[in-house]
Amino acid sequence: MFQHMRTHIGEKPYSCEVCGSSFTHKQDFLHINKIYPFICEHILERNRIPVNYVVVLLHRKKNLVIHKRTHTGEKPYSCEVCGRCFTQKQHMLQHMRTHTGEKPYKIDLDIPMLRHSGDKSYSCEVCGRSFTQKQNLIIHKRTHTGEKPYSCEVCGSFFTNKNHLAIHMRTHTGEKSYSCEVCGRSFTQKINLVIHKRTHTGEKPYSCEVCGSSFMYKRTMLQHMRMHTGEKPHSCVICGSYFTSKNVLAVHMRTHTGEKPYSCEVCGRSFSQTHNLVRHMRTHTGEKPYSCEVCGYSFTQKQHMLHHLRTHTGKRSRQ
Repeated sequence: MFQHMRTHIGEKPYSCEVCGSSFTHKQDFLHINKIYPFICEHILERNRIPVNYVVVLLHRKKNLVIHKRTHTGEKPYSCEVCGRCFTQKQHMLQHMRTHTGEKPYKIDLDIPMLRHSGDKSYSCEVCGRSFTQKQNLIIHKRTHTGEKPYSCEVCGSFFTNKNHLAIHMRTHTGEKSYSCEVCGRSFTQKINLVIHKRTHTGEKPYSCEVCGSSFMYKRTMLQHMRMHTGEKPHSCVICGSYFTSKNVLAVHMRTHTGEKPYSCEVCGRSFSQTHNLVRHMRTHTGEKPYSCEVCGYSFTQKQHMLHHLRTHTGKRSRQ
């Protein structure tokens, strides 16, 4: 009778230390062992789980074994050709194809031909956007309906398509299948590796149509374009000032909050921006990176060097 009364008053005396869920009956409290029989001991050794800690609960013992390798660093599967090691057998087999040239998956030749021909027979009734494949239209429509049919078994997040779910799952497993051949840094997505490689090659594929400046990232180019268009989409809620990017707005907000997150390790003085801290550090190190091309005199700041140059050229500073 007492247990039944809790259904009326809403009392839930049994709470789960792993996920925080509360229950009216003790038998319901054992839900974790029923749903996720294999739990990583890195979680169990904590009395309480921090909010920002990713709880890794697994349905099968095999998944637990694979997950543990993210903690131990174990990579039991090695390539017989180049010796590279992997945490999972399937990743090693996929890698082997780069040596053998094997391409086991066949595609419908009509689909690539549609892409080349530009034929987009499937159109969205809401926004008019067109697609070459019906499946792509179905996925696109979910951006209008909000439908997210694919859910994560670990944290319950929802996604519009299988690919997004697969990428998300790597945040739980720790899998990073794409590695940089230059520095060894690994990534969960191929596109992130492609972008990272530009830091080594110096490639800048995005160019400004106005002044010709080149950029490594598309977002940087778009922010630069606002210098030409005058667009300032980000506004300060306190004083109403407008800015070209979120980063510039974040720096501006510190003038209102007084926040100075960058501190000098020598004297403890704090600054609102990193470049001010870098410039200040030169007062301790004595570094003078800006030199006069005429007399060789050095300066800690660029503007001081430019001001000095006028003593040689005879140009006066603007009043």
